[in-house]
Amino acid sequence: MSTWPPDSTAPRSTWFLSGAGAAFSLPGLILISSFVGFAALAKDAGVTATQAAFMTGTVWALPSMVVLVGAVASGTALPAAMFAVTLSAIRLMPMVMALVPEMRTGKTRQHVLYLLSHFVAVTSWVLAMERLKRVPPSMRTTYYAGVGGTLVTTNIIVVTVVYAVADALPSAVSAALLMLTPMYFLTSLWGSARERVGHVAMVLGLVLGPLFHILLPRIDLLAAGLVGGMVAYGWHLWRRKA
Repeated sequence: MSTWPPDSTAPRSTWFLSGAGAAFSLPGLILISSFVGFAALAKDAGVTATQAAFMTGTVWALPSMVVLVGAVASGTALPAAMFAVTLSAIRLMPMVMALVPEMRTGKTRQHVLYLLSHFVAVTSWVLAMERLKRVPPSMRTTYYAGVGGTLVTTNIIVVTVVYAVADALPSAVSAALLMLTPMYFLTSLWGSARERVGHVAMVLGLVLGPLFHILLPRIDLLAAGLVGGMVAYGWHLWRRKA
């Protein structure tokens, strides 16, 4: 069923509710399933329900939350845990840079954009980039507030509820649910890539990731991203000249 208001003259509340409805599309439901797995992971690591819910609302991006829980479980010092989470979250900066111009108008206030940037994560970004072009520019911040706010609020509730019953959830099921979001993001990026270099970079990442996990286990993702990205970019430049 369509979640679009009947016309561009609809009030802000209608566009907000339209964004909230978009949060319950297939990508949103996949994300909810992933947070079911995170709740079980958090409980197994000794994180309290309050801490897991607070983490969901403040850290928000699921990979960063998994990194933080892993750091807590291993007894990592707070500065090191903060640094690891920061490195994990750096990947969101290009998403913010791509999304903010889609929402900004001449009358948009800066603090509104700063606030909405907190909601940027894999699922909300994919939903926004797919749908904002069909939203009137003056209503895009309202629409995205509906998407991001609903996703965050819903998953705080999901984490709190699932935490209470996590002992009944098999660990294999928790792990499988946790992997749904990265798999969805990978397939979405592959389908939406505008140039072949995007596909090359993703293939290199998939190949180099396991290799660097063996060679450089502490910085495997960083090394795979840097090397794969530079090789893909070099191939792109060579192809353009050729």
